[in-house]
Amino acid sequence: MRHTIRPRRARTLRRTAAALAVAALALASAACGTASGAEKSVADHEAPLVIGVKADQPGLGQRQGAKDSYDAYTGFDVDIAKYIAAKLGFTTGEVEFRAVTSGNRESLLRSGAVDMVVASYSITPERERQVLFGGPYYVAHQDILVRSSDTSIRGVKDLAHRKLCKVAGSTSWERVIKEGDVPAVPVAAPDYSACVNLLRDKKIDAVTTDDLILAGYATASNGELRVVNAPFSDERYGVGLRKGDVAGCEAVNKAITSMYQDASAQLLLAQWFGKSGLETTTDVPQFEGCS
Repeated sequence: MRHTIRPRRARTLRRTAAALAVAALALASAACGTASGAEKSVADHEAPLVIGVKADQPGLGQRQGAKDSYDAYTGFDVDIAKYIAAKLGFTTGEVEFRAVTSGNRESLLRSGAVDMVVASYSITPERERQVLFGGPYYVAHQDILVRSSDTSIRGVKDLAHRKLCKVAGSTSWERVIKEGDVPAVPVAAPDYSACVNLLRDKKIDAVTTDDLILAGYATASNGELRVVNAPFSDERYGVGLRKGDVAGCEAVNKAITSMYQDASAQLLLAQWFGKSGLETTTDVPQFEGCS
């Protein structure tokens, strides 16, 4: 009996194990299919391509009206995003823009709510742990915005004992007071638009942050404000992508290279910041790499 039963039991166990293995393989294949779909590269992404941009920065990313649409957003970053999308093979009707903030860019990329972010997104080691950056497409510098009538501020040291805007969540003012050891007087404001209003009303003496942001406000002021042109840091503006999208990063870098080679970048810089008096850089930046 034992010699007749044992082989039958063994065959049954082998069949059961095989069936379980097939089922596990099917589940694994389904899971892989889902993951690959969620993590599909922007290099071969199906339309629409959703790009995150700023909605409240004149000259960089600003929304005209309440609704999101391709034509509702204007600015240097927006035009950079349109150029890259076109080089990736997307037509105008296949691109969607969505407003992002400095606080939600990483989470929107990770969740897949946006496929790419072009929003004065400075490349930092902390952010590189969460997202992959293409570019940079421009290297901005921290600078100073003052009233055009004020000729006493020519550089960082001239901010000593002057009222400097302190934006909530920003470290720009700290670079002056703490890192630069300049005893400026910080005046709190919720955002840079509020800082500009304080500057116009002569309640503060200066605003400091990335020069492209300042140049946008200077251009919008119709000559009332000016950029000092005294840069003191590098701010590498990158194209944010989901972590691991190496193919997308390489495609973005190729597009950025073309943008400088065909002079589109230079034309956009002149279009959006030429009237501000800012001295822009027109050479292709050194890329970070896509590892």
